[in-house]
Amino acid sequence: MTIYDELIARGLIAQVTDEEKIKELVNNGKAIFYIGFDPTADSLHVGHFMALCLMKRLQMAGNKPIVLIGGGTAYIGDPSGRTDMRSMMTSETIRYNSECFKRQMEKFIEFGDDKAIMVNNADWLLKLNYVDVLREVGTHFSVNNMLRAECYKQRMERGLSFLELNYMIMQAYDFYYLFQNYGCNMQFGGDDQWSNMLAGRELIRRILGKDSYAMTITLLMNSEGKKMGKTAKGAVWLDPNKTSPFEFYQYWRNVDDADVIKCLKMLTFLSLEEINEMESWEGSQLNKAKEILAFELTRLVHGQEEAVKARDAARALFEGGSDDADMPSTEIKAELLTDNAISAIDLLVACRLVPSKSEARRLIQQGGLFIDDEKVESIDYAVSAEQLMKGVKIRKGKKTFHKAYISK
Repeated sequence: MTIYDELIARGLIAQVTDEEKIKELVNNGKAIFYIGFDPTADSLHVGHFMALCLMKRLQMAGNKPIVLIGGGTAYIGDPSGRTDMRSMMTSETIRYNSECFKRQMEKFIEFGDDKAIMVNNADWLLKLNYVDVLREVGTHFSVNNMLRAECYKQRMERGLSFLELNYMIMQAYDFYYLFQNYGCNMQFGGDDQWSNMLAGRELIRRILGKDSYAMTITLLMNSEGKKMGKTAKGAVWLDPNKTSPFEFYQYWRNVDDADVIKCLKMLTFLSLEEINEMESWEGSQLNKAKEILAFELTRLVHGQEEAVKARDAARALFEGGSDDADMPSTEIKAELLTDNAISAIDLLVACRLVPSKSEARRLIQQGGLFIDDEKVESIDYAVSAEQLMKGVKIRKGKKTFHKAYISK
């Protein structure tokens, strides 16, 4: 099976502009491709997983990834999928976030000479002359066509700023610049970027001519990647200081039954033969498949040792054991205690298991809180300092575990 056939079989590709050309490039290790990342946080999250895995697979097949950090476009803000204008970041924040991204990406792809490279579009976008851009780039864009793009249509009712209207032009210029200066012949992105990516390819055709246009490919990744990063609690981060290896493991261990095979194909490096065998699994076997998924992805992000710890801790908890050494924990400060105790409501808020006291009350009233395996029946329940000295195990619902303690 060729690498392109494998990408299709794993459900990673939604559509391309030229299938025969992309087959030739990726199967022969001739693709120099870029994927963009907006440095809007100091950590990548599971919504980035598909892009990271795709880069790794293609690099293993001899192709060259270009990681494009949107340091310049971050000054504008991508309107895609948003109902309001994204707040603008300082150059210091963008630089710091980019450094964090690279450290995390190094677990997936290899950087260096003739390997993967990381570039920041601030290096060229911030040097552009406004009038020159209007004359040399802006003249190739039809505002009528731009407003038909899905990324803009959804914003028209609430209001689209002129600043954001320029995002497509800036992203298109990125592909043009990378093609000219790095030999980049392929761009990857999610479905919300399709219009912007096509604009980049069209800009190359208009400025450099038909021959250059024929050398470029646009590939649309399956939109499931971003969906995986959406949870009721927000993003699940790759940074262990934001999402512990145990929490990360539990996130994947608890994916919906309908998604487990899809996730195994898209995100792990297990063979398709192994995964196809799991498609017929049901009941407890399906839980085994979820455990395999959680272990493989935790190992990929946090390493073998942390993956084993997370798996063993999860098994102990769900099998009625008491091994909570790797459970996420919170130290409760003495000043939070009143009369040598802390209410269950305040404890939940202090551990950031709920966003507010009202949510904590609702959780208790609905029977969803357990402390040391005992169901909390009353909103007046309190945990003593003596209990906290030993450490208490908190369970929210069926799947969220936490430990609270106070220093002796």
